[in-house]
Amino acid sequence: MSEGPRKLVHSMRMPIRWGDMDAMGHVNNTVYFRYLESARIEWFRVAGCEPDPQGEGPVIINARCSFLKQLKYPGEIEVLTFVGTSGRSSFETYHEIRRVDQPDVLSAEGGAKVVWVNFPEEKSRPLPDRIRALLADA
Repeated sequence: MSEGPRKLVHSMRMPIRWGDMDAMGHVNNTVYFRYLESARIEWFRVAGCEPDPQGEGPVIINARCSFLKQLKYPGEIEVLTFVGTSGRSSFETYHEIRRVDQPDVLSAEGGAKVVWVNFPEEKSRPLPDRIRALLADA
């Protein structure tokens, strides 16, 4: 995970589903991005910063994931979401994925850069004060 200050902002548990598996018998690499997306969107929802297609909201401009230990069905994972330093219109998110029954084993780590945009204008906008408050101390 990237160095620098970061702040834990959300934790989410979800099941590993049978359909998450691939022919090799482990969770497919693309599914990890779904896990990260689900955790990020749930944090946006809980924090009150869901995208408003007629106004403003968060979008990601990149996503990354490092696969450290295979996940297999059955099981349950916990995804921790952290935020890092912010700029004028963007901030970094970081995620850690662990099996609930193996909390000391990091299975994957990843993240995304989030940019605040005005959707109708298709342009970035400065982060609103309420979002900056969520990111404080990161």
